[in-house]
Amino acid sequence: MDGKSNPGVPYDGMTDTWVKKHRLIYIGATRHPFILSIRDGTVDLSAFKRWLGQDYIFVRAFVPFVASVLIKAYKKGDESSGDMEVILSGLGSLNDEIAWFKQEASKWGVDLSQVAPEKPTQDYCGFLEELMRPEVDYTVAMAAFWAIEAVYQESFAHCLEEGSKTPIELQEACQRWGNDGFGRYCSSLRNIADRQLEKAASGSVPLVKVSEDAVSKAEVTFLRVLEYEVDFWNMSCGTDGHSAPKP
Repeated sequence: MDGKSNPGVPYDGMTDTWVKKHRLIYIGATRHPFILSIRDGTVDLSAFKRWLGQDYIFVRAFVPFVASVLIKAYKKGDESSGDMEVILSGLGSLNDEIAWFKQEASKWGVDLSQVAPEKPTQDYCGFLEELMRPEVDYTVAMAAFWAIEAVYQESFAHCLEEGSKTPIELQEACQRWGNDGFGRYCSSLRNIADRQLEKAASGSVPLVKVSEDAVSKAEVTFLRVLEYEVDFWNMSCGTDGHSAPKP
């Protein structure tokens, strides 16, 4: 997102520091050639169909991950800041998202029952399962949650900006993640992540040993998300050279 969903309100939290520090791979994830091809209207529709089938598999794996973050928020989140309500709203919207994938797949002639996960999808879903473990700190899980959603928000919002030549038949897909409402939701996730990171960095998070370690793990997790996202885009457009580490 990089603050675009809240014009005039710059981010100054730890996530902003990460985005600037790791700008090259962040741009690689949010301005990938696959996304740019959608924006300039040159996308190979077979690549879009491949992305559609693989992302459907990922979203189904994403549901239990978000549920696990909700449990962590219940146990360690800030009740006064409404962490649970924000996460619950995202969890609830995933039902509509899955329904949208099924409808879109039918429109494009993609038989989801016949789609097998490719290796980048398997690796990314395995990474989500890794983050679902009870011992994974809420701060780390929240950083991953924000990063996953933010990459899609900023990527697809770019396809809707003035001057884009996004094909009419792909504009609905771009609107799903590129709209202002989803941008505000991502901002809420980012605020939660930054607040948790600030607490961890100051050592004020109760029952967390070596809180600085949570911050370091959260940054590594942020980077892994970006790497998996690049791999996922690469797979979608048939590009070799996967970079993400195995879970």
